[in-house]
Amino acid sequence: MGKTDVAIQLAKVWNSEIISADSRQFYSEMQIGTAKPDTQQLREIKHHFVGQLSVHDYFNVSMFENAALKTIRSLFQIHDLVFCVGGSGLYIDAVCQGIDDFPDPDPKLRSFLKSIYLDEGISKLQQMLSERDPEYYAIADINNPNRLLRALEVCFTTGKKFSEQRLNNIKPRDFKIIKIGLNLPRPELFGRIEKRVDQMMEKGLLDEVKSLLPFRNLNALNTVGYKEIFEFLDSKITLEQAVVNIKTNTRRYAKRQLTWFNRTKEYTWFEPAQINEITNYLTLKCK
Repeated sequence: MGKTDVAIQLAKVWNSEIISADSRQFYSEMQIGTAKPDTQQLREIKHHFVGQLSVHDYFNVSMFENAALKTIRSLFQIHDLVFCVGGSGLYIDAVCQGIDDFPDPDPKLRSFLKSIYLDEGISKLQQMLSERDPEYYAIADINNPNRLLRALEVCFTTGKKFSEQRLNNIKPRDFKIIKIGLNLPRPELFGRIEKRVDQMMEKGLLDEVKSLLPFRNLNALNTVGYKEIFEFLDSKITLEQAVVNIKTNTRRYAKRQLTWFNRTKEYTWFEPAQINEITNYLTLKCK
């Protein structure tokens, strides 16, 4: 049982709906590799922000903040409790406390950093960010070049660490926020990750990635589960190695997610099987 299953069970208890804050699940073409809720799950409970975009669409965290808040306030007209679910910490933070307004970088700086990425690859951006802002590097999605470029742009433009400027001014919300985290012992968590990757391959992840090969340079597709298979399709690695790499990178991503959410004491943690305990906790907190 994962976070989607838990959220559906809880939403049924409160006859509510779900806001997805998983940035990988926004795109309609990316079904298997993003562990998107399946047809049956989507029938059980209405989900918002699942498959509403194409990989060709531009969408950022600020746009998500505005759209999600509008939807949430609409849902609160008919529901007492609304569930925002996902593993993208930045998108969760956008809903709960807002996104800082950073200065736009000089076009020459942006061009300079992009040229470094094109000439020397993502590893060079990772090195630059780790040197200038190790705190943000520790929690960032370091395989996402746009995130790296944006953080570096802010560092160079302001002369300060990106991590020092993020979410310093929390925006007030007109609804109460209750934060719950789901976790498992590491061996069980990693075992589930490996099993899920194997299931994705059985469901046709390879064919899904093949169908997206012409669009591989789009930002949405530069993510775990897709970039590894692109390497296989480029004959750089075997399919078996691609699967191993997906499992390894997914484990690393899970660790970064936990680091992100553990940086604050606002979360109360449960295991996914503790549905009754979570229900009781929410009932108490909603009084």
